[in-house]
Amino acid sequence: MLNSSQKIWMDGRFVDWDEASVHVLTHSLHYGLAAFEGIRCYQGQMGSAIFRLKEHVDRFFDSAHITMMRIPYSKKEVSDAIIETVKVNQLESCYIRPIAYIGYGEMGLYPGDNPIRLAIAAWHWGTYLGEEALANGIRAKVSSFTRHHVNVSMTRAKVSGYYVNSILAKWEAKKSGYEESILLDPDGYVAEGTGENVFIVRNGILKTTPLTSILDGITRSSVMHLAREKKIPVLEERFTRDDMYIADEIFLTGTAAEITPVRELDDRQIGDGKPGPITKTLQKTFFRTVKGEEPSYANWLTPIG
Repeated sequence: MLNSSQKIWMDGRFVDWDEASVHVLTHSLHYGLAAFEGIRCYQGQMGSAIFRLKEHVDRFFDSAHITMMRIPYSKKEVSDAIIETVKVNQLESCYIRPIAYIGYGEMGLYPGDNPIRLAIAAWHWGTYLGEEALANGIRAKVSSFTRHHVNVSMTRAKVSGYYVNSILAKWEAKKSGYEESILLDPDGYVAEGTGENVFIVRNGILKTTPLTSILDGITRSSVMHLAREKKIPVLEERFTRDDMYIADEIFLTGTAAEITPVRELDDRQIGDGKPGPITKTLQKTFFRTVKGEEPSYANWLTPIG
């Protein structure tokens, strides 16, 4: 169950958590077109601060633009509303979910002049796959479902309906006794997890899927930057499922998942069967960064005043 907060920002005003409702004939509920973001606020040396707020808001607006939704607020107004939502709910650390959706009006695939609505919620949510997963890694499987083709779903947009694919893959993994699923792209190369980007390490080189048919993850880009600063070679290139089997290390990245190691894939042990040295180094640096303990990355943090 969600750890409910007190207030949700809806179309310019705060409403009580339990009163934050929409009409059952809301267009996005029926056809799946809504743009959203997942953002985290961490408590650290600067007090509470939102990690890479600008980049998240930029991607939020990009998703809306790609899908022809015009958000009726400026980026600054949305950023300010996100900060205020954390403040109003008196949250020291939290997960933040802005969502832009097509409201009630016309029914049918063409939404016409239906209003674009905006809501922002924030609540306490620990790491997505659990603290045990962060420390010791997870078991994953390659899904029977294929990730999106770039001319079927516009993969640069973070759109609610695209995640039906992820839900099916996640169900499949969980019902088979695994914690997570890895999806291949339409050409058979590794794409993403159900809600995470994928990294592998082999012979000291860090590899991640290029931006072909995947979401441009903000944690992904952060990890790549941190790795290069530590002189870890980073490559963006395609790799196969059997490249993953013989990797020394695998980890997943995402706002919700943070940096989660994979200790086993398709019943094959990865490396030593525990988080490897590069994974642990990047985990440590990432968590120091989000908690304000790395001064050179202070610009990635937006303090909650």
